[in-house]
Amino acid sequence: MLPGRQIPQPIAQENQLWVSWHDTQMMASLSPATVMDYFCRKSNPFYDRVCNNETIRMQRLSLEHLNNMVGVEYILLHVAEPILYVIRKQHRHSPTEATPMADYYIIGGMVYKAPDLASVINSRILATVTNLQSAFEEASSYSRYHPNKGYTWDFVANKALSDKSKGNKKDPSSNKDDSGTIFQKQRVDMLLAELLRKFPPPIPPMIHQQQMQNEQQLQQNQLQNTAAEVNPTEANNVAGNPTTSNNGAVPSEASPSPNTAQGGIEPKVEGIDMKPPPEKKIKM
Repeated sequence: MLPGRQIPQPIAQENQLWVSWHDTQMMASLSPATVMDYFCRKSNPFYDRVCNNETIRMQRLSLEHLNNMVGVEYILLHVAEPILYVIRKQHRHSPTEATPMADYYIIGGMVYKAPDLASVINSRILATVTNLQSAFEEASSYSRYHPNKGYTWDFVANKALSDKSKGNKKDPSSNKDDSGTIFQKQRVDMLLAELLRKFPPPIPPMIHQQQMQNEQQLQQNQLQNTAAEVNPTEANNVAGNPTTSNNGAVPSEASPSPNTAQGGIEPKVEGIDMKPPPEKKIKM
């Protein structure tokens, strides 16, 4: 062996949580009956060749003989067809006693090692410490020291720098995504207007009463305008310019109004009892 040459460590000695294995030839034919043969292939780095399963395979015995042996063995622990299979590695002491050593799960033909509780806790603690360290580093970047004032916080300068850096890192293609169509921009306004039309807000009593009075006044004005168009004489009476006296006498001019002669409809004033005109005396 050459001096100073490093020999790469085998996969079994590395951290198996970062290792996965699969066999493309048998992935499509996985089933509860063939999953143990799939896991016990020699190319699988998770498989220990010095185990009871290998002895049984060499002797061509069934898996039921594992209960009568002592040592390391692999068993099928859980099945969720057709995608998930859980295999346990354990050390058997007697037909009724075995100590679990590790668990492996197969998802879609890929074999992974299930992490133990210590690995999960270490990973969570490491992630927490990393986030806390980044938070402290960011907070310390805002601190400023002056001999007269001491330590102070300056968030404006760093915020401007961070905004500027974010703006530089932003891709020019992302500007196209920011701009939307008119429909996308006004969609919320359209929905709010439709909801406001379907469910109008309650009107206060004072404003509602005022609106009712305005509507009544508008209706009266419309009725007066309609009456003026149909009968101008009544419109004059309503407006305070009557054409007849209080006792029902007609004006001195006895000629009919132009509206009566042209339209052929006599006004209601002719229905009143009127005095006949005086007779003319014949001159002798």
